[in-house]
This record gives sequence, C-alpha cells and structure tokens, in this order.
Amino acid sequence: MTDCDFLVVGHGIAGATLAYVLRQRGHRVLVYDPGQPNSASNVAAGLMNPVAGKRFALSWRAAELLPFAGTFYRELEQRYEQAFFFETPILKVFASLEEQNSVLARSVDRPWGDFVAGFATADPGLVGVHAPFGGAWLQHGGHVAVRELLAALTAEGTRDGWLRREAFDWNQLDNSSGEAVYAGQVRARHVVCCEGAAAVRNPYFSWLPLTPNQGEVLDVDCAGLSAAQVLNRGAYVVPVGDGKFRVGATYRWPPFADGPTAVGREELAARLTVITDLPFAVREQRAGVRPAVRDRRPLLGPHPTVPALSFCGGYGSKGVMLAPRLAVLLADFLEGQDEIWPDVSVERYNALRPVGVI
Repeated sequence: MTDCDFLVVGHGIAGATLAYVLRQRGHRVLVYDPGQPNSASNVAAGLMNPVAGKRFALSWRAAELLPFAGTFYRELEQRYEQAFFFETPILKVFASLEEQNSVLARSVDRPWGDFVAGFATADPGLVGVHAPFGGAWLQHGGHVAVRELLAALTAEGTRDGWLRREAFDWNQLDNSSGEAVYAGQVRARHVVCCEGAAAVRNPYFSWLPLTPNQGEVLDVDCAGLSAAQVLNRGAYVVPVGDGKFRVGATYRWPPFADGPTAVGREELAARLTVITDLPFAVREQRAGVRPAVRDRRPLLGPHPTVPALSFCGGYGSKGVMLAPRLAVLLADFLEGQDEIWPDVSVERYNALRPVGVI
C-alpha cells in the first residue's frame, strides 16, 4: 500500500500548481494524469490579460491575481532554469472610431487602475500591424509557456515518482473509512479532483454546473510582424519567438468536433488578416476543451458529503492567472488555515446536487 497525504487527479495547470504548492509545504503528494497532449492547458496560449472581453472589463481580482501569478511563475523559472513567464505589453486594437471613443470616455474614471498604461488614438505604427483607430496599451500582463512549464513539472514527477501517467478510475475509490483508498493500492488523507472539463463525468461532481467549451489555436510563421507585444482584436496574437505567433482562440459549444477543424482554421486565419496584412503560414493547429463554469467563476472546495474529497477547477480561459493564487487558497484550506472565498466555493452550488447522488 502506497501512503500519501494528498492524491491529486489531473495535471493540467490547476492540478500542477496545487500539487507543487502542497509538495513545497512538505506534504506527500501523488498525482494521476493520463497525459493528453491536447488537454486545454497544453493547447492554451497562456495569456494573462488584466482587461479583456468585448466590454473591455477589468478581470476578476486582477490586482491580486496577476502579481501573485507573476511571482509564482518566476519562482518556477528559477527552480527549473527555464523561461516560462513573459511579462509583455498587450495592445487592445480598436476596431472602430466608435470603440475608441467609448473606451476613452470610460477612462476618465480609471476603472482599470494602472493596468491601462495609455492610449494610441491613431495608428501606433507597429510593423505589420493594421490599427488605424489606435488602441489601448495594457501592462502587468503577458503570457506563460504552459506546455513547457507542465513538461518540466512532468519530467520531475516522473523521475521522482510522484506522478503516475495513467487514468484514474473514480469507481475504484473507497471513502468508507474517512480516508481515501484507491484500487486497494493507494491510501490518501485527501483526494482533489483537478480533471478540467472531464469532471462532467465524475460520479462525485457531475452535478456541478461546468459548461465545457472547445477552443482552437493556430501556430503561425509571420516574418516581420512586430513581436514586442501581444495583439488583441477579435483574436489574440502571442509572440513565441523567431517570427512565430500563437493565434486564438475559437469558442464552440457541444457537440464538439474530434480535434481541429477546417472551420476553426478559417475563422482564426480570417481574424489574423484583420490584424495584419503580412503573409503568414500555419505550422500547427490544435484544439482543446476548456472547463468553464456557468457564472464564470472557478470552483473550489470540499465535497458536501465526502470529507476526504475536494474539487479544484472551472478556470475557463483564465487558468494561468487563476491557478497560482487558488492553489495556495485551497492548500491553506486543506491545512485548516483559511476558508474558501464564497464566490469560488463549490458550496454555492450544493443545492444542485440531486437527492441520492454521492
């Protein structure tokens, strides 16, 4: 029998950050993950955007989450001697004079704090960028190389034995003794579900209002396009080095296609041609399913009737910004040091659990 303090199911950005925090605190952690190259975390561009969406609204808890995430990822960079976090200006390109006027009018009250560094009311003159109406310059954001980060953690976990590359069968989990025993082989003080969108099939948490959506991204070569910033107009264009960019993302609701689609490729290519008139070549196209939530807030905390079981996920498209702070919050809760924030607590949806369901 293998004994551990915490058994974490899933090694995307949510599970990986939680497992790292728990290990750093001296806990014995065992992670199960089947290793899917097209998981949402592996597909994501890792964008950390303080002001986003059609309404150009300040991201939830941005003033707390962004600096916390930056410090966390820099710590990982030092540990693994790799670059993961790129603090990069973001240019929100205005699509029209009306959009420019609307944003400038709202800026009088500074609703975005210091995340908006300034405005360009005319074309800023970036090489290859079509921005006749200017744009808003955002700061303190950037992007994270999620695939490379997860690969570094995975290599360590495989080497040190705390990561098992296999699927977890929830039907083999026994909670009858107050602790958790898995498949008669692993005994854990607590199990945390970090399965992402796959949690809709979890027998313990299928009642949660997860609303998975599929996103596609393109990796393109675009020689000459300015790489000093992230671009955002209907799509994000993230520089990844050597004239290469990641373009995304689409949003598709069920039923999902089995992998990348021609429609997704055409949609993203069309969005990119609005931003630049430079020629580009698509090198790779990937698709993943995001674990979104009905009210656009994460889900964190214990199962209502199974004390040895908790949930961590529902991060949607903001996983890299949310994961570090929420990993620490959940770790504090599991150690009895803090309470889960009400606006992310699983408890807010306990009424949805049908009578008779685990």
